[in-house]
Amino acid sequence: MSDVKKIATRDSYGNALAELGKEHEDLVVLDADLAAATKTGVFKKAFPERHIDCGIAESNMVGIAAGLATTGKVPFCSSFAMFAAGRAFEQVRNSVGYPHLNVKIGATHAGISVGEDGATHQCNEDIALMRTIPGMTIINPSDDVEARAAVKAAYEMDGPVYLRFGRLAVPVINDTPDYKFEIGKGVELRDGTDVTIIATGLEVNESLEAAKMLEADGISAQVINIHTIKPLDAEMVVAAAKKTGKVVTVEEHSVIGGLGSAVAEVLSEQCPTKMLRIGVLDTFGESGPAVKLLEKYGLDAAGIYAKVKAFL
Repeated sequence: MSDVKKIATRDSYGNALAELGKEHEDLVVLDADLAAATKTGVFKKAFPERHIDCGIAESNMVGIAAGLATTGKVPFCSSFAMFAAGRAFEQVRNSVGYPHLNVKIGATHAGISVGEDGATHQCNEDIALMRTIPGMTIINPSDDVEARAAVKAAYEMDGPVYLRFGRLAVPVINDTPDYKFEIGKGVELRDGTDVTIIATGLEVNESLEAAKMLEADGISAQVINIHTIKPLDAEMVVAAAKKTGKVVTVEEHSVIGGLGSAVAEVLSEQCPTKMLRIGVLDTFGESGPAVKLLEKYGLDAAGIYAKVKAFL
């Protein structure tokens, strides 16, 4: 797939902010001394008067964003997922979630694909943390097209949003004329009858590749892209479970509290189904090249293929 265009969703985030900034003067971007890494520097270059560098003080940054939201501004505050969801959790909960303010959190460098930065920076818990905050919308886009659409949709909706972006460049898979992004709605990318693979983020492309490998073995795999983990498209999840009778979730996140947990909660209540969760098991990550880490943790196409085969 070397000829496929690849773009990191953190780049998509920065570019989308810059484009939105041209149209909306109430959009303000905050960063915690990481503008070059989170790519909010693109916005800063275009609109320096609307970019605030809060320094290495993520909790304070969230508080400032909350204050700006009360004045009618639409703040996007940005940092690595480990800091945006982890270090600043209390402020996100109490200063943004509790009063249900219109703050958008752009969390980049999520999951083990942060690579060489190692376990301390590889946040595999952020979706679980954000899911517990009442009224928090969680979006984990799969590629450049979806990431740009997600940023625009987050701006247009009222209320707190957690946007999850990656460091690793990933294939662009949604550049089709019929692609439509809608918060809270899953997207069926491939029809199938034997098993349903529900994926999110960079695992969507890997799941599509795994489905091709399964097809060669005579296994028909339905693939669904769940970009919005909260609110979850329960209707699509249940319909898929009823159709194939077997569900596999795939995420670059802990199997505890993320997409797999969200899907399991819906199915256990509405349509008990045989299910497998693929993700980071109850462990921390480690330092290493992103692609090699995905392979080691069984989150590449070959790993997904092997686990689905064993499950079936």
